[in-house]
Amino acid sequence: MVEEFKNEKFIDFLVPENHQKMELALKEVKQELGKEYEIIIGGKKIKTKEKFQSYNPSNKDEVIGILQQPSHKEVRQAIEVAFEKFKGWSKEPAEKRAEYLFKTASIMRENKFKLSAWLVYEVGKSWAEADGDIAEAIDFLEFYGREALRYAGPQPLTKIPGEKNELKYIPLGVGAVIPPWNFPMSILTGMTSASFVTGNTVILKPSSDSPVTGAKLMELLEETGLPEGVVNFVPGRGSVIGDTLVSHPHTRFIAFTGSMAVGLHINELASKVQQEQIWIKRVLAEMGGKNAIIVDEDVNLTTAADGVIASAFGYQGQKCSACSRAVVLEAIYNKFLDMLVERGKQIKIGSPVDPTNYMGPVINERAFKAILNYIEIGKKEGHLVYGGKAIPGPGYFIEPTIVADITSEARIAQEEIFGPVLAVIKASNFDEALTIANSTMYGLTGSVYTNNSAHLEKAKTVFHCGNLYLNRKCTGAFVGGHPFGGFNMSGTDSKAGGRDYLLLFTQAKAISEAL
Repeated sequence: MVEEFKNEKFIDFLVPENHQKMELALKEVKQELGKEYEIIIGGKKIKTKEKFQSYNPSNKDEVIGILQQPSHKEVRQAIEVAFEKFKGWSKEPAEKRAEYLFKTASIMRENKFKLSAWLVYEVGKSWAEADGDIAEAIDFLEFYGREALRYAGPQPLTKIPGEKNELKYIPLGVGAVIPPWNFPMSILTGMTSASFVTGNTVILKPSSDSPVTGAKLMELLEETGLPEGVVNFVPGRGSVIGDTLVSHPHTRFIAFTGSMAVGLHINELASKVQQEQIWIKRVLAEMGGKNAIIVDEDVNLTTAADGVIASAFGYQGQKCSACSRAVVLEAIYNKFLDMLVERGKQIKIGSPVDPTNYMGPVINERAFKAILNYIEIGKKEGHLVYGGKAIPGPGYFIEPTIVADITSEARIAQEEIFGPVLAVIKASNFDEALTIANSTMYGLTGSVYTNNSAHLEKAKTVFHCGNLYLNRKCTGAFVGGHPFGGFNMSGTDSKAGGRDYLLLFTQAKAISEAL
């Protein structure tokens, strides 16, 4: 009997023993930086002539790992191996497939400190953010394993006299799993495990900014004894291999999390039927947001200010759920803005190896330049009240930035920045605040701070986003409790970590037998 699902507990780094374990893990991982990782296809490890490297965004000259850059040949090979493996793997009982998830979760739990340390180095996460990422990965494994068992059980159907009827959820086929760098272990693990626990086989292409984290998941799966070819590891630049992966006629579905531009390209390419293709490809896409927090005039401003700051600047504003717009009622606007600035001044920035730093680097040079460009745009569209500068040093560090007196039509209020930039917008009343919140093409997360029960009820109906939070921050979704996914250009509302998610990796087969 499998126990009821419970979310993984976070590590308390204030406990001296835990602090020492993390310091030791960081030292151990430091000694392993720069190793080379192979492509893995059907269990075979392959090296290619062309390589690429993963770098530490806190120290851009430090190599985290050396990866192989596959050609179209290796991608096609991986798809064909997965296609053949699917014929047997799809017939394995759900109990056996789920057991691999539970084993992986157990191994991951035993190695939380070291896995967290890899995230500190490869993607610039603070200790707490890295631990949260690993905890969520464990949650996905535990939750989807249990969900697979539920889906495999008897499904409720209306009884028809003289017939025996049943409904089975069967797998789709070969899936291309393309996760992001900002939750490099949790989303990668969730998308991959949901794919193969339902009987599909996988081509895993991690982000080129976090490929070593993907290699670490592969090491865990190998340790569990997952059969070769069920998950095939093909890192590489998406601009080189992405189209081949998506368009191949034997690719049955694509699970993607990333930018809107790439997600829309994948959706368009997948919709074109290729020669020898015998299905309509399924696309699961989560594509970011332009999330707003509304602050009403009758609320505890301290609580609201803390929530906005945590949502806007946690992990450098690089969460797809991050708050990038604070919509503040006119009556409290100036006072609240002062509170935001005061909190911004208290944020310490630097390498996340040092646990006293709240903010680390942005992910790479391209993001660094783009964010600074948006800050310059924001200076012209409103008033820079705090931050706005790059911090000299070996990494991609940018101050937490607050731009006030922004209109809802401004570019920094409409376009996803994916960095530590907060636009503050004034609203004359609550209805206008809701209109402003809904004024972008996105609809991922949102939050409302208010003590007005009528306003809360209106927000539940009117605020158009996939995940709405009331009187709390808009980041930090928990698997099982906050099924996650957005509306409009935020994606297909696939609701990761929810009871509907595994449906997206299956197809339903109804069987009726006359008695």
